[in-house]
Amino acid sequence: MRIGGMRGWLRTVLALVVAATAIATAHAEQIADRFEQAREEGVVVVYAATDLEVVKPVIDDFEALHPGVRVQYHDMHSAELHARVVDEARRGVPGADVAWSSAMDLQVKLVNDGHAQPHRSAETAALPRWAVWKDEAFGTTYEPAVIVYNKRLLGEADVPDSHAELIRLLDRDPAQLRGRIATYDPERSGLGLLLHTQDAQANPIVFWQLARGMGRQGLEQHAVSSEMLDRVAAGKLVLAYNVLGSYAHRRARSDPALGVALPRDYTLVLSRVAFIMRGARHPAAARLWLDHLLSTRGQALLAANLGLLPVRTDAGTAGADSAAALLHQNLQHAFRPIRIGSGLLAYQDQAKKQAFLRQWDAETRPVSE
Repeated sequence: MRIGGMRGWLRTVLALVVAATAIATAHAEQIADRFEQAREEGVVVVYAATDLEVVKPVIDDFEALHPGVRVQYHDMHSAELHARVVDEARRGVPGADVAWSSAMDLQVKLVNDGHAQPHRSAETAALPRWAVWKDEAFGTTYEPAVIVYNKRLLGEADVPDSHAELIRLLDRDPAQLRGRIATYDPERSGLGLLLHTQDAQANPIVFWQLARGMGRQGLEQHAVSSEMLDRVAAGKLVLAYNVLGSYAHRRARSDPALGVALPRDYTLVLSRVAFIMRGARHPAAARLWLDHLLSTRGQALLAANLGLLPVRTDAGTAGADSAAALLHQNLQHAFRPIRIGSGLLAYQDQAKKQAFLRQWDAETRPVSE
């Protein structure tokens, strides 16, 4: 290279280094400013449909990293969270700074109805495109919907590995399963409504056949995952359908009575969606908390403590990364992620939602009633 060319190349490199340094400095100053503002606010109020006991390590880590900023965490059902946000906004009373729930459709409905504010940061920019909607709704995890069963009551050969196999099991062994199967109640559980309506869209003929089969056996319907897991573990239920996989796998690791099966025809995979409230009283703290959830550190903590698969491809423990890869590998074409976006609004139309609930009630009602 000629001397003149070398000098030009060096000037270009130097300019790039200076620019990169300036950007890094500005980013660090922005983070410092945000932390100072958050410390002045002193608290971030989080409404979440995630059990406090399992998310507490993430809260503790956030508060340790950001002294002076306390997380006020409200754990509630997904349908309750949605109703509370709507009611507080209507009445103009102070409420959440951040809403975080696995009921993706309810979260998208809240964002679509103007309850969220935009947020852009280095952490949101690192998310896959499917996990961001309008720079307001953000996927924080992905989790499969699974079948949970009692290993002592259901032999390995009888464990259903598809929706069709589950239907055949219901027809083949009615006495064994009568009054001993469960799923979410779509009227009380926002998560249940999401999973059942996504099921109905994925394969309507099989889904409604399955609903009728479960109804004939005397289907239990629950608002929360823990109730179903407790009853399956205790032997009061043989199996539970469409249970959130993160809770199921976490419980199965410590309870040898529980088994987990992923349908191989298709397995729905959802993401917990978070957004910052438009009327957040502590906006700086809210941005700090959301970025913590989306950071590589926060994603690794979610994976380690909740058993949640990180939504970021550059985050998570080695175990979580391998678990995510294994899930893809095992399911292959059956891997059915639920995308964040306006497509989730279909069953938030009240007429369509009520029609679905009426059909669900009719199909799952025991014949004797």
